Amino acid sequence: MIFTETRLEGVFILDIERLEDERGFFARSWCEREFINNQIKTRWVQANISFNLKKGTLRGMHYQASPYEEDKLVRCTRGMIYDVIADLRSNADTYKQWLAVKLSAENRRMVYIPKGFAHGFLTLEDNTEIFYLMSEFYAPGYGRGFRWNDPAFGIHWPEKVIVVSGQDQRYPDFTR
Repeated sequence: MIFTETRLEGVFILDIERLEDERGFFARSWCEREFINNQIKTRWVQANISFNLKKGTLRGMHYQASPYEEDKLVRCTRGMIYDVIADLRSNADTYKQWLAVKLSAENRRMVYIPKGFAHGFLTLEDNTEIFYLMSEFYAPGYGRGFRWNDPAFGIHWPEKVIVVSGQDQRYPDFTR
């Protein structure tokens, strides 16, 4: 696995190392030892799938409040997404900064998102599916978010947002 640290401390883009032959290829998508070698110590307790029918579907920006903050490992298994991570750590130099990564079934990239960040994505193709691992169980009452177009972050979305849930539309501006 190839770990590339981003400008947001603790956020990594992960690329697989393909071992190819006439049958196709084999690659690791998770290895505890390699994560530890990159100073990432987490445990996965839940795996989720998000299937999205339409291009232009936006989900986010989401996070869980303490004490149920979560690490995530996100991969797009069908289609393509514009995956966005925003830094909510008020003591960080990159507080309220964001970055985006295109994840697709074709590039097989993953993004590791540690506690202290919000996460969201926009589908860039119809019938897009995302698979992600979580380090905490979902805790009703601790789910939080801010609007995808909150001016405090100024996130640039590359395509028109067409589908957004009522809950995601009702999130307030971020106020920390």
